[in-house]
Amino acid sequence: MSGHNDAIEDADAAIVEGKAPPSRGRPLDRERILSAAIDYIDDSGLAGLTMRRLGERLGVEAMALYRYVQGKDELLDGVVEALVDAMDVDSDVIDAPQDGWQDFVQRLAHGVRRVALAHPKAFPLIASRPPEAPWLRPPLRSLRWVEIFLAGLEAEGFSDEAAVASYRAFSSFLLGHLLLEVATLGADVGPLDVVDEAPEPEGLASYPHVQRLRPALSIDTSSVEFEEALEELLNRMALMRHETTHD
Repeated sequence: MSGHNDAIEDADAAIVEGKAPPSRGRPLDRERILSAAIDYIDDSGLAGLTMRRLGERLGVEAMALYRYVQGKDELLDGVVEALVDAMDVDSDVIDAPQDGWQDFVQRLAHGVRRVALAHPKAFPLIASRPPEAPWLRPPLRSLRWVEIFLAGLEAEGFSDEAAVASYRAFSSFLLGHLLLEVATLGADVGPLDVVDEAPEPEGLASYPHVQRLRPALSIDTSSVEFEEALEELLNRMALMRHETTHD
């Protein structure tokens, strides 16, 4: 019993004077720190988040946080992971098609949108923090979720080329739309806090679709995608014009 008490006291060292220790009821840990960081961003925005202010919210000195996160960069990366992981507990998001690929993609898109609307001030971090690999894109920015997306489409008959192109189109559409949407809800989307590019990941064997398609995912097709998206927009505008002039 004494060893347990000593561990809690050590973990929650440097309690801010006059505040109840967070170890009473729930010890300080990484999950609690990330949750508090998300709450802070939801309440006050990203710009004001510091280790000191986060420590104050948790009732500890900032130095107590460094046992669980090495600094603000790691804290923000952890916040992004927590936001993306929220889709794991979203009962409407599925990890493989059940009623066709359209239903699968729609569920995934709405799952990401629910994350954005639940935490609009934190969502821009998904666009600005480095993904697990430099050739992955937000908002599906983790190897696991990209694997789920690619595997799901290929199970529905998509070729490798079509699956990669769909991943790019899905990412561009969803991120662009959601960044505009969260901006109307008070998010600061510019300038984004872009950091150095992520290093090449290890252990891709656990993600066979990502591993096989890694060369295709790495190709920069931004200009082509822009032209295709613009052409699609013009087609939609032409359709709307036709509908309104023939009513």
